[in-house]
Amino acid sequence: MTPATAAAVTVDVPAKTNLVLRVGRTHPEWGGRHALDTIYCGVGVTDTVTVTRKTPGAGFSLDMAGRHLGDLATGSAGAADMRRNHAVRALYALAEASGNEPDVAITLSKRIPVGAGLGGGSADAAGTLLALNELWGLRWPIERLEPVAAGLGADMPFCLRGGFAHGSGFGQIIEPLDADDEQIARLRARGLTGRMLIGAYADELHTPDVYRRFDELGADPEHVNDLQRAALDLHPRSALAIETALAAGATMAFVSGSGPSVVACAPGDEVRRTIERDWRQTGAVDRVIAADAPARPAMRVISVTGAAGVRAMDGRRTASPSRTTSPVSLNR
Repeated sequence: MTPATAAAVTVDVPAKTNLVLRVGRTHPEWGGRHALDTIYCGVGVTDTVTVTRKTPGAGFSLDMAGRHLGDLATGSAGAADMRRNHAVRALYALAEASGNEPDVAITLSKRIPVGAGLGGGSADAAGTLLALNELWGLRWPIERLEPVAAGLGADMPFCLRGGFAHGSGFGQIIEPLDADDEQIARLRARGLTGRMLIGAYADELHTPDVYRRFDELGADPEHVNDLQRAALDLHPRSALAIETALAAGATMAFVSGSGPSVVACAPGDEVRRTIERDWRQTGAVDRVIAADAPARPAMRVISVTGAAGVRAMDGRRTASPSRTTSPVSLNR
C-alpha cells in the first residue's frame, strides 16, 4: 500500500512485563536513569492506536476511550496537556525525524491499565510510531525507529517488537530472543508459562516514586524484580495478590515492572480459574485480566478506497512488517 492510498492505520500493541528486572546505578549521561538488565515479555492485553490523515495544516488531534484511562482522564483537553501524552510525543518525534507535518488524528482505545507497570504509555507511543511509519510511507526498519522510541522512554524500543527480548542500558538496547532461547528456557524451568493472569488495581504507582523508594530500600535478592520490594512497600495489596496466587498453584507470581500490577503464571486453565476466584474472594486485586504470552503488535491498514489489509509485526532484528491475508494472532 503506497503513501497515497494509506488513509488510516490501526495497530494493536501489547502490554509488557519484565520476567527478570535487575536495577543498577544511576547514570548522569542518561539523565539520572538507572542501568537495567531485564528480560522483556509482550503480554496479550492490548491498546489500539489508530492514526488518520488530516488536512494539511490542520494539526493533530487526540481522542481517548477505554476503561483504563486512569490519570489520563483527569487532565484538561487543551493542546498543551495533550502534548504530554506519550502517543502525541511519539507523533512529534517521528514528524521531526522524518520531515513530515504532524497533521494526524490519533485515537487511543485503552485496555492496558495506566500507572500499572505494564508499559501502557510506552505501548501507545510504540504503536503510534509503527502506525505513522506506514501512514507516511516511510517503511523504516525497526532498527531506525528504535532511536526515536528510545528518546521517548525506556520501554518504548521493546514495545515496537513485543515477543521476548533482553534489554540493557536504561532499557533502550534491545536484543530480541527466540522462544527457545536459553534464557527463556531457564525461566520456563522456574515456572514461566504462556498462560498469565494480571491482577490490576484502581490505584497507580508512578515510576519515579518507585525508583526513589528503591534507592532507599534496595532490592530483595529473592525477587526476580529488583523493584518489587519498593513497589510492595508503597502498595501492600500487591503482596497479598502474590501470596494468594502462589497458594492457588501459580508457578510464578511477581510485581510487573514498577507495579502495582501482579503477573501470575498458571500451569493450566484450571489453576488460572482458581487464581482468579481466589483473587476476587480475597479482594487482593481490583480487576483480573487473562492474557497469553508472548504477544506482538499487529497492524491494519485502511486505504482511501476502504480496502483493508492486515500486517503482522515480525519483531526480529532486521524486520520490517510482513504481510498476511488473515487476522494475526498475538500469541506466538
